[in-house]
Amino acid sequence: MVPSQPQNGLADTLESGDVALGLLDNTYSSTLVEFCGDLGLDFVWLDLEHGGPDPWDAAAMEDLLRAAERTGIELLVRLPDTDPTLVRKVLDLGVRNVFLPRVETAAEVREAVESARFRYDGGPGKRGLGAPRARRWGLADDYAATEDAETLVGTTVETEAAVDDLSEILDVPELGFVFVGPLDLSVSLGHPGELDHPDVQDAVERVRAAAIDAGVPVGGLGFGMDDVNEKVADGYQLLNLGSTTGALKQTVDGWFDAYEGERPRRA
Repeated sequence: MVPSQPQNGLADTLESGDVALGLLDNTYSSTLVEFCGDLGLDFVWLDLEHGGPDPWDAAAMEDLLRAAERTGIELLVRLPDTDPTLVRKVLDLGVRNVFLPRVETAAEVREAVESARFRYDGGPGKRGLGAPRARRWGLADDYAATEDAETLVGTTVETEAAVDDLSEILDVPELGFVFVGPLDLSVSLGHPGELDHPDVQDAVERVRAAAIDAGVPVGGLGFGMDDVNEKVADGYQLLNLGSTTGALKQTVDGWFDAYEGERPRRA
């Protein structure tokens, strides 16, 4: 007998109005994914847009999924492209939470969300009914209904075009969340890296306020815990606390600061 798939903890958290906290693993290590679950984080963000394994590499993705499943943590996978075929591929491997990079139109978002559903917006969806890992190779019961209930598809809003089309993006049926991307927004708006620039801050606030008004969960980056706490107070429900390499750097720097001998030289 194949056990039933557990509920998607990340989707449950957002639906209940609570806050999900996670970490970007930019080492793409199955060991660290597993450890993050033991630490009690809600999700591990795997950013396949800027690094990591090829999402078409089933074996690499399955190892990361097994590590997450071992400790009950959710993977939040940012895809390198909005291609509906790629969305279907990673979902069939067993990923349940994906978000899209660099979208510009609501039509693009809708096409990707529809590709992740067997039933969509009152009609047929565009996900294929095969027997992949997500279906336990054909053994899982109520597969289509369970996958539709447990799959979360969101999108990054990180371009000027996406901000301009924001109201239509937020109207896309079954959009799971929007994730504000201030770094790429600063580039798109002509102020690369200037996160405090008024144009960038205005765009970020437009996304946050519009998403909350539309009832769509909003996520973002935490720049220190004071910022995280402020964002929670402002209605953010999905927050990335930092990265695995950033956490290691902070710890090692602290050790060096406390070390009374001569600090090792770097090559």
